[in-house]
Amino acid sequence: MRILLIEDDTELSDAVATGLRRRRFAVDTAWDGISGLERAELNDYDVVVLDRDLPGLHGDEVCARLVARGTRSGILMLTAADRPRDLVDGLSIGADDYLPKPFDFAVLAARIGALARRRQPTLPPVLTAGDLVVDTARRRATRGGVPLLLTPKEFGVLELLASAQGRTMSAEELIERVWDENADPFTNAVKITISRLRGKLGQPDLIETIAKSGYRIRSS
Repeated sequence: MRILLIEDDTELSDAVATGLRRRRFAVDTAWDGISGLERAELNDYDVVVLDRDLPGLHGDEVCARLVARGTRSGILMLTAADRPRDLVDGLSIGADDYLPKPFDFAVLAARIGALARRRQPTLPPVLTAGDLVVDTARRRATRGGVPLLLTPKEFGVLELLASAQGRTMSAEELIERVWDENADPFTNAVKITISRLRGKLGQPDLIETIAKSGYRIRSS
């Protein structure tokens, strides 16, 4: 799951981004409205966490432009104001959710997860493939009832492959959705992650390599 955090308070931004990465989200950050809008238009994010009072371009304007251009990202707005009018204004311009500051980080993470799942209504919160179970809400996976100790990148790749329901996913797709903007698209990061994931999943091998196409969960 890939998140864009647009927040001009760099200390808060760093803390939130670190916390989300520990919860196995890929996170890009921006510190003003203009660069945030550029990133949101360039990449396919599951959720955009958008501070309302941004320099350069107000958060309301960022939200309005994304909605007008048909963004598929869920938009969660943050604001230091908690008046009912601010809530109404934020939702009326197209935000999907609204959270006043100061907020509890666990609440923010839960809201992000719920919003991302709502943006993919056809997918259940728990994905299965044979004896593999991927709990997207709790960010956990098991195989044959045994918990899998996965890194954030390993879980992200497994989640995407399981959600693809047998469709082959290219290395480029996996890089775009699981890694952040600092990832080098020409590295063998996906290949290495798939190899480690296979080792943790055990036998029989669950991930199939499709020559010159990518990877998919092997059909039962």
